[in-house]
Amino acid sequence: MEKKQKYPVAFWVAGCTEIFERLSFYLGRSLILVFVTTAVAAGGLGLPDTTAASMQSDITAYSYLAGLVGAIIVDRFVGPFYTTPVGMLIISFGYFSGAAATSATGVYIMIFCVAFGLGLFKTGPMIGRIVKPEQLNSAYSIRYSLVNVGAFIGPFAAGILYQDVFAKGEVLGFRGCFRLAGIVMLLGCVWFTVGMILKGKGAGRRPFKHEKTKEELEREEREKAEKKNAPRQKMTTIEKKRISAIVLISAFQIVFWLFWYLAYLPIYYHWAENMNWSVGGLKIPVTWVDAVNALFCVISGPLTALLWQKLSARPQGDLSLFKKLGIGLSFLGVAYIYFAILDIARGGAKVSVLALILFMVFLTLGEMFFSPLGSAFIGLYSPSRYLSVMGAVWGLGIFAAAKLYGNVYSFAFGGKFAFPKACIGVAIVAFICTVVLFLMDNKLTSLVKKKDGEE
Repeated sequence: MEKKQKYPVAFWVAGCTEIFERLSFYLGRSLILVFVTTAVAAGGLGLPDTTAASMQSDITAYSYLAGLVGAIIVDRFVGPFYTTPVGMLIISFGYFSGAAATSATGVYIMIFCVAFGLGLFKTGPMIGRIVKPEQLNSAYSIRYSLVNVGAFIGPFAAGILYQDVFAKGEVLGFRGCFRLAGIVMLLGCVWFTVGMILKGKGAGRRPFKHEKTKEELEREEREKAEKKNAPRQKMTTIEKKRISAIVLISAFQIVFWLFWYLAYLPIYYHWAENMNWSVGGLKIPVTWVDAVNALFCVISGPLTALLWQKLSARPQGDLSLFKKLGIGLSFLGVAYIYFAILDIARGGAKVSVLALILFMVFLTLGEMFFSPLGSAFIGLYSPSRYLSVMGAVWGLGIFAAAKLYGNVYSFAFGGKFAFPKACIGVAIVAFICTVVLFLMDNKLTSLVKKKDGEE
């Protein structure tokens, strides 16, 4: 029986670093809507809700856009071993700026620092070169669970901390939460730096263009034998095809994350008025919905990692990545169908907030079939010298989705259509994308699989 391969310690150092980052991010992001709109006398800025919504959208969207700038730096000039702690320090400064903000300007300084710092934060691509190729799918699923440990703690703690722990009389404790987010990032910076120095084995010290895969090293040896100038390699046919496949899949991710972000707005608006949010005498904060999703991701990460291992061990082999992504989109469609059925079945009555649990299960299953596998796909097939850039291209899809979902919500759920019809319309688009991915499976697979004699 083949001995199970363990993940390197550097994988756990890099993966656990993201717990610190996500915890601080969701501590800060979850509070922007409340902090900005709360009256000055109660500790907020007293600004319109439209301003707050724009700020929250910006901190999400521009965090991914800045990833492209950071990707160029990490791929070509400075390794992620150095850029990641620098990025964490910049993020920490941003949260301390948010704690001191007395106007919109202070919040925008926080948004800029967090976005730019996250652009330099590259633990995700590092994992693609730390673990073995055959471990990538399961490693990124486990990493996704680690990420969501922080994503669970952040919004869950935020609702308690600003209302109770850091509050002083009538003044709510927003600023204490922002300061805590900054401190968490400083601790994460220490964890990453010390851990990678002691156990990193040199991972990430060079730009990704120097962190070559076995396939790339073999090619380089052939070129040296043929007396070609290996350091100035031209992109091969298979590399061009693989980059094309990554770009195509990134386009599908716009649809996925557009509908994923969109799913939360009916919860905050439609279901806030049409559900009973009290359970056993406890009124459930709406912000805890984010924490439920993160908790489900933590639980399902190891389970999906085991699933990928079992599938890959079958005689017929694993499901292709493109079919898995299609299944992820179909789970998203099922989630919206569930919303439609729930709204029709309730009549005019309010349903229990516990009904959201099944919706979050579907939403999380879609996420686990889509997001971590996309990262693994990039880690496996991206040319090393473009590894971080391809990760940033993936992130641009999330940027586009984050900027678009507000407009889509206004169109679909703004009153033009009945709520169930709007949900069914979204589900139909998701199912169409699933069908397209299944139909295109062979062609997309041919883009990434190397043929005999192909360079």
